[in-house]
Amino acid sequence: MRILIIEDDRTLSDGICLALGGEENLFTQCFTLKKAKEEFDRKKYDLLILDLNLPDGSGYDFLQYVRSQSQVPVLILTANDREMNEVMGLELGADDYVTKPFSLAVLRARIANLVRRRQSAGVYACDGFRFSFSQMEYSKNGQEIILSKTEQKLLKLLVENRGQVLPREVLTDRLWTDGAEYVDENALSVTISRLRAKLEDNPSRPVHIQTVYGVGYLWKEE
Repeated sequence: MRILIIEDDRTLSDGICLALGGEENLFTQCFTLKKAKEEFDRKKYDLLILDLNLPDGSGYDFLQYVRSQSQVPVLILTANDREMNEVMGLELGADDYVTKPFSLAVLRARIANLVRRRQSAGVYACDGFRFSFSQMEYSKNGQEIILSKTEQKLLKLLVENRGQVLPREVLTDRLWTDGAEYVDENALSVTISRLRAKLEDNPSRPVHIQTVYGVGYLWKEE
């Protein structure tokens, strides 16, 4: 998981990295809003930890900027403990609000709960993608993606089994349950190509929908 930390207290920022450290997490630390905006525009993140009081402006403004183009989870971490501050943060789109001082154990638990909520809501958010399979809403870097029903079914199968190779015959059977034996052998390849064209930056060199030659396909996170 890629985590962007926007916190001007360097000691606290380092402590957060240590508390959340692990092979599965990659951190980018920003100490100003200017740097945070540059990093957010340059990379795809799975979680933002945001302080409200930065040297060059308000975290509320950055939150509005983020929400104008992305539904990435945002956890506000701040010394502003007044109710009106928390209400404003949540109304602007923050997913959680933690006030200082706090324990790192509580922070870990809040983040784990945030991730669970996203997963239980049927929402997949990673690498700039946001897929709500229950609502049939799909976006990349805040831009809506229109998918056919077959493309939606294929994407759901790949994402739910991310990191695992799904054989061609399994995908064909799951996508065309009725009369799969009569499906053109190229139907799956065509659907994969169409999905790549809508999701990949360079469909000819796919990063997420990868082919395992002679076997099938898998969804891979960056």
